[in-house]
Amino acid sequence: MVNANLMSGNLDNSFSALMVSGGGESGQAQNGGLGTILSGWKDLPMELLLRIISVAGDDRMVVVASGVCTGWRDALGWGVTSLSFSWCQDHMNDLVISLAHKFPKLQVLSLRQIKPQLEDSAVEAVANYCHDLRELDLSRSFRLTDRSLYALAHGCLHLTRLNISGSSNFSDAALVYLTSQCRNLKCLNLCGCVRAASDRALQAIARNCDQLQSLNLGWCDNITDKGVTSLASGCPELRAVDLCGCVLITDESVVALANGCPHLRSLGLYYCQNITDRAMYSLAANSRVRGKGMSWDAGRSSRSKDDKDGLASLNISQCTALTPPAVQAVCDSFPALHTCPERHSLIISGCLSLTSVHCACALHPHRAGRAILSNHAY
Repeated sequence: MVNANLMSGNLDNSFSALMVSGGGESGQAQNGGLGTILSGWKDLPMELLLRIISVAGDDRMVVVASGVCTGWRDALGWGVTSLSFSWCQDHMNDLVISLAHKFPKLQVLSLRQIKPQLEDSAVEAVANYCHDLRELDLSRSFRLTDRSLYALAHGCLHLTRLNISGSSNFSDAALVYLTSQCRNLKCLNLCGCVRAASDRALQAIARNCDQLQSLNLGWCDNITDKGVTSLASGCPELRAVDLCGCVLITDESVVALANGCPHLRSLGLYYCQNITDRAMYSLAANSRVRGKGMSWDAGRSSRSKDDKDGLASLNISQCTALTPPAVQAVCDSFPALHTCPERHSLIISGCLSLTSVHCACALHPHRAGRAILSNHAY
């Protein structure tokens, strides 16, 4: 097993020394006793090394091990496909720049920050070396600019998941270009990207990313029906759409999503106060599960199976124009929507007029318990 001291206190010391030395092998000389500890491990079979690193479960260990010797560096470079630097509270930018070239096979990389550290130079380093990258988390990257998106568009063409939530400096022009190059995107988080998420950008996403399944547009308050309707027609595979705080959208957006996205499972409309009953009836009319007029006993097995289709999460909190009959129609049409505490997936907080809306579980609590057990995933 790996030395316990190396995995605890000395791990922080070795990381600090590695940072000072720029991530090279010369860092061993500055680690004091740590150099002796590590040198005895250099002859490990590469398969065993990768197994030890995997079991350790600490990405800081990967960083330290990559600086032990060229053999370890090369083995990790070819064997490590997932890394997170979210634990790094200082010097993340320098760390990423110094290590990017060592991990050319990375497919998953998290650079989420507690405080702003990351700059364009680090993202450019990732784009220059990590061409197989599939998933990238850049959330809360307040210092990044369009340079980062252009770099990713040139170097990381295989991206399927990208999170740039909270990164308010990006422009819609850069996002448009990114989507024209990274056409395999399936999950895109733009929450709080008020400049990047425009109708123009959504139209580009609709043209270029027809495999998109999840899109978070929370609090992108410049978006209108024009952009959302384009998405609905161009991205039929959408399963999750968050429009919370998109105050300019109206029923037209919801109607378009209901008509154009048959696989929709999650829809967030929190604080979209222009939404009316028309949107709810449109969702109900386009439901793939027709539970109306079916008794609980007769429809229980059918509902159990069909819980896997149709809306499973709907947030209409603060949508104060909605009335109980319209929301009840949606609840009745989608078996996976629940108001009961055990399976709360129809969120109506802040809508006092909707307190009379209930799922079938509320009417048949003893049978609902059996349904919960048979559909534990929900």
